[in-house]
Amino acid sequence: MRLHKEPFELIKSGSKTIELRLNDEKRQLINVGDKITFENRSDGEKIQVKVLGLHKYPSFEELYNHFDKVSMGYKEDEKADPKDMEQYYSSEEQSKYGVVGIEMELIK
Repeated sequence: MRLHKEPFELIKSGSKTIELRLNDEKRQLINVGDKITFENRSDGEKIQVKVLGLHKYPSFEELYNHFDKVSMGYKEDEKADPKDMEQYYSSEEQSKYGVVGIEMELIK
C-alpha cells in the first residue's frame, strides 16, 4: 500500500498503529497475521508491518470513536475529525463498503 510521507513516517516511528482504509475488495482480503508493505510515495522507501487486528465499522465516524487519535496518525494537539477521511474516500464509498482500521506493528 502506498502512503504519503507523513503517515509513512508515523508508522515507521511506531506512533501510528491504526491504518484507516475503505473496506473495499482489496482490504477484505487482509487477515490477522498478514504482512503489509507500505511504500512512501515521496521517495519509494518501504517498511513492513504485521496485521494484529482488523476493526470494521460502517463509517469513519464510528471507527474514530473506538481509537485514540495518536494511534490513528494525529498529533496530540490536533483535532481528530472523521471528515478528514473524505479527502480520500467519498461518503458514498464509505456507505457501500464500510471502513476498516488495520491494527499493526512494525516489523524491525
